Amino acid sequence: MAIGKQNVSNTAVSLEFAETENRGLLLPYVESKNDITEDGTIIFDTTDNKVKYLKNGSWFDLSVDATGTADLSIQTSKDEKMTAKTAIGVNGATDTTNGILVLTDIDKAMILPKVASPHLNIIKPSAGMMVYDTTKKQLAVYNGTVWSFWKP
Repeated sequence: MAIGKQNVSNTAVSLEFAETENRGLLLPYVESKNDITEDGTIIFDTTDNKVKYLKNGSWFDLSVDATGTADLSIQTSKDEKMTAKTAIGVNGATDTTNGILVLTDIDKAMILPKVASPHLNIIKPSAGMMVYDTTKKQLAVYNGTVWSFWKP
């Protein structure tokens, strides 16, 4: 599936975003991660305002900085639909993995939105935003206060 463009770049891609100068993927704001058990899950944890991912049953902090902040008013007045889910892949209609957006193919990946120097070009980033920085060639996450950059 391609968002903001006509096609994905190759057959190994489940989900790909158009290259933009000022947009990123906004992760779900999670107020309690106690019931999340699916390794590979990435969230914005509102208990400490950090971007985290689940690996081998443990949460790993991708934000580094501890001064994050988020405005939760846009979601606190809404009713959560526990069964809401979008699944993308060959078995998307039958996949039972819990999540908001689930990529079901076992041989494909997601390509994040690509932004050159997001800390300079995304004027009003939202807490929990994630992009691929094409200048530094690394993952960038925003915790509501500062960007953190990750490189293998």
